[in-house]
Amino acid sequence: MKYAVRSRGDQVSNALREKIKTYLQEFGLTYDDIEPAIVITVGGDGTLLHAFHYYKHRLEDTAFVGIHTGHLGFYADWMPEEVEKLVIHIAKTPYQIVEYPLLEVVIRHHGDSDCENYLALNECTVKTLEGSLVCDVDIKGDNFETFRGDGLCISTPSGSTAYNKALGGAILHPSLASIQVSEMASINNRVYRTVGSPLVLPQHHTCLLKPLNDVDLKITIDHLSLVHTKVKSIQCRVSEEKVRFARFRPFPFWKRVKESFVGE
Repeated sequence: MKYAVRSRGDQVSNALREKIKTYLQEFGLTYDDIEPAIVITVGGDGTLLHAFHYYKHRLEDTAFVGIHTGHLGFYADWMPEEVEKLVIHIAKTPYQIVEYPLLEVVIRHHGDSDCENYLALNECTVKTLEGSLVCDVDIKGDNFETFRGDGLCISTPSGSTAYNKALGGAILHPSLASIQVSEMASINNRVYRTVGSPLVLPQHHTCLLKPLNDVDLKITIDHLSLVHTKVKSIQCRVSEEKVRFARFRPFPFWKRVKESFVGE
């Protein structure tokens, strides 16, 4: 089996990466950074996010597993002292594949027939470089509301514990094929009126954002930050593609939520 190891880049993570490579080579596995069947990330959830975007063209063929060298994460759930156990699992144990839904983002521009397509593992955010974001929000082809405020966050279920949660969004189990739309400081008066609550949209329900004011937009896709001008629309929906994680043991999602936000 071919594998690759991605590190956060600090001294501890790099040393652990070399240790993993040595162990797996001793088991006869082949290191292949181009076409790996499994990618091991060493660092944290951010490291796995970077690895996901690096291998996003291989989602049907590559599975991910994360080791954290900082805070325990929702993607990086193995501890450094468990490396030998994980290596033995990878080398000798058939692993279970768990698939999580992704967010598809399509950006269209005025005067341009081409569009830009992105995949997000956590979320997409839409803000302006200055002033308020004003946009129509269409859901499943019908106008739902006109939003005015700091911006909008569209998240996946696995990303619902990140920025979405800070905005007051709900925590969704990552097995749910859905996306969530959360507001950032919406303005509500006699002219603008929003629902004021996060919206959870199921698969096949598209959210279309259509900016109404001529401003430059700052759009983030996970850790990627993009500036777009003359944006006609931003289409968000559950992607047909999924991210694949290699599971060698149960992953107690709600236990992880409790440990992260409530404590023991």
